Order: sequence, then C-alpha cells, then structure tokens
Amino acid sequence: MGPLPRTLELFYDVLSPYSWLCFEVLCRYQKIWNIKLQLQPTLIAGIMKDSGNKPPGLLPRKEQYLKSELGLLKQHFQVPLRIPKDFFSVVIEKGSVSAMRFLTAVKMENPEMLEKVSRELWMRLWSRVRAGIWLYSLMSPQAAEKAGLSAEQAQGLLEMISTAKVKKQLKEVTEVACKYGAFGLPVTVAHVDGQTHMLFGSDRMELLAYLLGEKWMGPVPPTLNASL
Repeated sequence: MGPLPRTLELFYDVLSPYSWLCFEVLCRYQKIWNIKLQLQPTLIAGIMKDSGNKPPGLLPRKEQYLKSELGLLKQHFQVPLRIPKDFFSVVIEKGSVSAMRFLTAVKMENPEMLEKVSRELWMRLWSRVRAGIWLYSLMSPQAAEKAGLSAEQAQGLLEMISTAKVKKQLKEVTEVACKYGAFGLPVTVAHVDGQTHMLFGSDRMELLAYLLGEKWMGPVPPTLNASL
C-alpha cells in the first residue's frame, strides 16, 4: 500500500484570472501527483478588505502589466483567457459575491460538479462574454446546465445563494483563507508531513512540487499534452 495522498486546498475566486490558471494546473496534476485536491470557493473582496490589499487593476501601471502578462500566460498555460474590454470598470465594481455564493452552493449540494461549474463560470467571464453582461450571463440557469447540472438542480442552486447557510459557509471559508495568511487569490495550502504551507499565486507550482516531493513538468505536463 502506497503513501496516502497529501491534501491541497485551493482557495479561489472566479474574478481572479490567476486563480483560473492555478486551478487548471492543479486539476491536471491531480491525475499525476499523489494529492487530494480540495476546491475552496472564496470571496476575494473579503480577503482584500481583511488584509488591506488592493486589486492590481486599480493601479494603472499594474493594470497595464497585467494585461500584457496575461496574454503570455494564456499561451504558456494553454488556458483560453482574455481580458474583457470593460472588465476593470464593470466587474471589479460589481464584484463576485453572487458567483462565489453559487459555487459555494454547488460544493454543498453537488460537490462532484464543482470543478466543471467553476470552469464554466471562468469561461463565461474570461473567455466568452463582455464583462458588462457578465453578471446576467454568469448567473443564468444555462451556465450551470452547460456544466452538466439539470435545469432543476441549477434553479435550486440559484435559489440557495440568498440563504443564510450559503452566506455563512462562504464567509467561513474566506476567514479560513485569511487565517492561513492570504492577502489575495489564488492561495494553495499544502498539508505535508504535519506541516501547513501557504503558497500565493499561480507561479509557485515548482515550489509546490518541491514541498510534495513530486516532479514539476510545466503547466501542461507531457502526459496530458499528448492527449490534447
């Protein structure tokens, strides 16, 4: 009997494109590394407020760099990411509370669908639609149905986002991320040999591999790349 898989927690918000990159890499490597990946929908606004941090898009120089870097990362990570023209003026102001409550409801009621639904929401925000129509498109039942949920399931989950238990769960997960030391997202927390390691960003995967004693083969590992 081999060693038990190490637990990795990924705290993420669909408002964060870097969270999407980290999410896809970890989803790929969960088929290769000896890990148990736990997806943790989190509210980035809560982390920013708790830590005193500010979104990079609110600072002109960082915004310009972010746009340039994401164009390169799209190719490097092989993720169909693009920045909506009105992203910073619309989405950052409106936030992601409803979307992250929806994913919290998915995790509570249909956890086996969380990966697919999370990916679909990222696709709708960062690949398919303009940010100005994002909130309507994102929270429509069709978004959940496209990820594989039935119409009845999708409607039930949408109705849950205003309930106290969903709000409480999202708040508690966000507080856990803050206690780990999060100041932004994504955050990957590795539980290895009785120790806890918090890694920030999508560019710490090589360090994560080192901590796990696993081999890093790039954002698209050859075994997966061969099947693409």
